[in-house]
Amino acid sequence: MIIVNALRKSLILAASFAALGVNSAMAEMVYKPVEQPVEAPNPNLKIEAVNEKFAEKYPQQFQSWKATEKGDKIIYADEQDPRLIVLWGGYAFAKEYNAPRGHVYAIKDVRDILRTGAPKTANDGPQPMACWTCKGPDVPRLIAEWGEEGYFSGKWAKGGAEVVNSIGCADCHDTTSKEFAEGKPALRIARPHVLRALDHLNNALQAKAKAEGKDQPNLSFNTAARTEQRAEICANCHVEYYFAGDIKQVTFPWNNGQTVDDIEKYYDDIGFSDWTHSLSKAPMLKAQHPDFEIWSLGMHGKNGVTCIDCHMPKVQGADGKVYTDHQIQNPFDAFDNTCANCHDQSKEKLKDIVASRKKEVKDVMGRLEDQVVKAHFEAKAAWEAGANKEEMEPALMDIRHAQWRWDYAAASHGGHMHAPDVMLRVLGSGLDKAADARVKLAAVLAKHGVKTPVEIPDISTAEKAWKVMGIDIEKERKAKEEFLKTVVPQWEKEAKANGKLAEDTATKQ
Repeated sequence: MIIVNALRKSLILAASFAALGVNSAMAEMVYKPVEQPVEAPNPNLKIEAVNEKFAEKYPQQFQSWKATEKGDKIIYADEQDPRLIVLWGGYAFAKEYNAPRGHVYAIKDVRDILRTGAPKTANDGPQPMACWTCKGPDVPRLIAEWGEEGYFSGKWAKGGAEVVNSIGCADCHDTTSKEFAEGKPALRIARPHVLRALDHLNNALQAKAKAEGKDQPNLSFNTAARTEQRAEICANCHVEYYFAGDIKQVTFPWNNGQTVDDIEKYYDDIGFSDWTHSLSKAPMLKAQHPDFEIWSLGMHGKNGVTCIDCHMPKVQGADGKVYTDHQIQNPFDAFDNTCANCHDQSKEKLKDIVASRKKEVKDVMGRLEDQVVKAHFEAKAAWEAGANKEEMEPALMDIRHAQWRWDYAAASHGGHMHAPDVMLRVLGSGLDKAADARVKLAAVLAKHGVKTPVEIPDISTAEKAWKVMGIDIEKERKAKEEFLKTVVPQWEKEAKANGKLAEDTATKQ
């Protein structure tokens, strides 16, 4: 079965321009979906999603996984940096965006976040089922039971009583296999879209390597070497992706490769945009968390140092047995078992180096944010002064590309550590794109008699920024509070009654 999307993102963009009195036919950005398979149900694929069922046999691994609950602090990123609310104007991320927490909070956090709304029924709410896809082992279980079309079709609330166990054992291991029963890792990727993406990436990188006369490791998961598999397991979730076609199928844009330019070209070639910005009317892209991509391009990735080596080291328990620590934490918290395996510098020296790189990256990132925020407001002023699509389109594409580069860097977790050179190069090219946009907008503004500099409203706090962007944050919070009190308890009750959630679950609810 092949997806052919009958919908066009261009309709959304055209409607936005039409609201401004602009010729919508000229403003069209046509989305041409990539044809791809839609897997049927696979009754032979058995996935045990209840993490607690493995606690007795693998107590050390389970308890260290449960210890991810120590990463419990909620950091409200848009309150720390209100510019984010403007950058994501017209998109749900402008309502709330938080720094990631420990894996056991994955289900709770996606329920709690304002972005998922306050659905009252399975067919209600603003988000698709795809928003569950990284949250736990119930997802591959459902894809196996329902098939991809059955899983991806419909609203997020459809999965409320089904996706209830947070990221855990069966996301990474074939827990039904003989190897796993014998205590071996039995690494497995059970999400079909991830396997397809790795095949596409392998094809793209093999072709590039051949053209350059270089060697390239095989990245197709089922035939890849162990080193590659250990990193690709994390690519189940820690990647850039988008929701493709009518059924909103999770898809990784890796057909050209994994650099910021490769992915940008992929999106531009198919005319895809995540949303139309509410101020500038630019066709925008929202990066997710391209950690695997940036790691792959950096010094650790190129030298075969995987996510597991740094974030899940081998440690010795009180009984003298060695096991893999599943707490997934900052490598400096287990320095002797992580960094010290390769580096001879002291912990303090390495921490200073990392802090310096982080500061450099954050400084450039902040400068790029400022420039793109100004560009959005300048574009708004140009439209209001009577600019037309032909005048605006070049600047809007520069805004799209500038913010894409900012988001590719900003959305990554630990990019300053994984590949600081890549981060700075991406952000630097983003500054170039933002400058191009603002130069073009300056010419349009001058043509229409708009005095510059364009006044930027006070967005110094999140409350002020939400008001500027037309978001009634208290209304959103009140609706979410009611949803959490009335709907979520019913989901939990149903899941426990059906044996899909342990009574003593470690997953935060």
